[in-house]
Amino acid sequence: MIITVRIILGMLFTLAAFIIGGRRLFWLFKLVRSGKKPDKRSSALLKRLSIEMVEVIGQKKLLKKKVPGLAHAFTFWGFLILGFTIIEAWGDLFDRNFAIPIIGHWAVLGFLEDFFMVAILVALIVFSSIRLIKSPSKLERKSRFYGSHNSAAWLVLLMITGVLVSLWIYRAAQVNTKHFPYTTWWAFASQGLAKLLVHLGPSANSAIETIFLLANVGIICGFLILVVYSKHLHIFLAPINIAFSRRPRALGALGTTLDMDPENMEDDAVFGAGNIDQFSWKQLLDLATCTECGRCQEQCPAWNTGKPLSPKLLIMELRDHLFKSADIILRSGDDKKEGELSNLVPDVIDTDVLWSCTTCGACVEQCPVDIEHVDTILDMRRYQVLMESEFPTEAGTMLRNIENRGDPWGLGSSTRLQWTEGLEFEIPVIDGEIPENIEYLFWVGCAGALDERARKTTQSLARLLHRAGVSFAILGKAESCTGDSARRLGNEYLFQMQAAQNIETLNSAKIKKIIASCPHCFNALANEYPSLGGNFEVVHHSQLLNVLVRDKKVTAGTFKATVTYHDPCYLGRHNRVFDEPRNVLDSVNGVNQIEMHRCREKGFCCGAGGARMWLEENIGERINVNRTKEALSTGADVVSTACPFCMIMIDDAVKAENKADDVRVLDVAQILEESMMVQAGTGKDSESVASDE
Repeated sequence: MIITVRIILGMLFTLAAFIIGGRRLFWLFKLVRSGKKPDKRSSALLKRLSIEMVEVIGQKKLLKKKVPGLAHAFTFWGFLILGFTIIEAWGDLFDRNFAIPIIGHWAVLGFLEDFFMVAILVALIVFSSIRLIKSPSKLERKSRFYGSHNSAAWLVLLMITGVLVSLWIYRAAQVNTKHFPYTTWWAFASQGLAKLLVHLGPSANSAIETIFLLANVGIICGFLILVVYSKHLHIFLAPINIAFSRRPRALGALGTTLDMDPENMEDDAVFGAGNIDQFSWKQLLDLATCTECGRCQEQCPAWNTGKPLSPKLLIMELRDHLFKSADIILRSGDDKKEGELSNLVPDVIDTDVLWSCTTCGACVEQCPVDIEHVDTILDMRRYQVLMESEFPTEAGTMLRNIENRGDPWGLGSSTRLQWTEGLEFEIPVIDGEIPENIEYLFWVGCAGALDERARKTTQSLARLLHRAGVSFAILGKAESCTGDSARRLGNEYLFQMQAAQNIETLNSAKIKKIIASCPHCFNALANEYPSLGGNFEVVHHSQLLNVLVRDKKVTAGTFKATVTYHDPCYLGRHNRVFDEPRNVLDSVNGVNQIEMHRCREKGFCCGAGGARMWLEENIGERINVNRTKEALSTGADVVSTACPFCMIMIDDAVKAENKADDVRVLDVAQILEESMMVQAGTGKDSESVASDE
């Protein structure tokens, strides 16, 4: 009779879970597959498998936060092991003496099941404590859980607790009824609780075993239904999303390069995403996978300076809109009505949210389930710019200058060689093919050639290369903007026009190796031009200087100063160049490096990326001021970087904080050169050199 009841109720619970949960999963599958934009993600299967092992099994990204990371890791690993207890529970419905074939009586398995049962309960206490301590009601925007569906999270924690407690009790009762498959004390938790229950007698323990077995099965089935209807859907989707994420990382180049060839354009061609169904299937999968953990929000420079953009909230709003629009999206083509889907901007995503992004990549770097926020934001920008001709007014000047004059400032090609004036040596300007005796093309960049402050870095680098015996040449007037700012603003057409022009110039000159001093140029030339036919070996100047110092082709001197280094987003996070500039600084005698709290992968943006260099910043605190305050708080004499945009932004903020007389902003190349001036016996040390500016 007892077995019959167990079977009937257990199967009813299971059938309900499979029907309700299965329908939801099939609905989600169709919804994700409805994405219109093509997105091929099936290459490099072995690499994707290795990423699954590192990020899913190894929990690498989650472990960046030690306490919650360990708690999540033990919970994840625990549920892998407790999968055996689920098999045992369903087997116990039919046979009270059930044991998994071959391994069912293995004492080690019993120990692991009990160990992780207790470990997960401890982890749940940790999760609860973190949520209570960092409650949004107390910390408002400072909490990474601000805006998340916290009530659902508490319900899930409660249900997991129910699964574990019911499991523990029915296993303990099994010990006393002699139906427990592990007879030794290795299953320590179950055996320990059994000692407390044994005094209730055999009949009571038999009833407890059945009641809590059914409770365990029922809660598991209810939990599965809750998961597919809540943000905890990531339990199923995260491994899939991680498997299909861009590799080696979803930073650097954008995921898609639009076909802007007029001959290939269809009459109804859409560029970017103006409606929710115009995203790719991977972007829709991203939306459904979000865990609402807020790690992206916590690191976002826009959110941290009072802007309306939160990467987490943006993904959540798009996801909610996706689910609300599902009935329209899933209709057959003939049944869809024009205009039924809301415009993403501004109906779903506010205009200020869209244009607040600096594309720094902090959100992508921190996301434990590999959501590609930047690509999604840029697709919405592309639609606004290319389809609606809507973008911040001040950006129009920058775009016209690039199109008509070849640089964002609109100074024209005639000024691109002015930085060479006053140098004690001639720099070859390529006219035709690059000479055989020239190893590198020095891509100066718009800022390096045209901005007064950035020119000093360009000159320092040129002198260092000359002294090291590196043969290089420049394009001079033939160089034009790479189009990075245009692309990050959303003007893919202008970017590709600039790229085509530059690729033709570089290919005609038979350029193979390029030095770039601007990380934005570096990223465009190295990562984005290949998809348009431009394949070059590109090195950032900090990387080359590191090699020259290492090979003793450049000998650093003395520069007495405390230096804090700011990681440019497009050099650091986007291209993983963290150590090389620091190595250059370490090679200089007298330099005392001190790191800011937010550095390397967690480096805070200067505010210039994503074309924000050319846009007004009227909401909240200025990002460059926020970053500079952190730099100044270290007590450093010099704020160093390796990007002209960062240099301009930080220098402006230093002046705004009235610290220009006390703190210098210098590129690593400038510090290295000044140290060599002291070494060469100019009669100046770094302190007197500092007083010259």
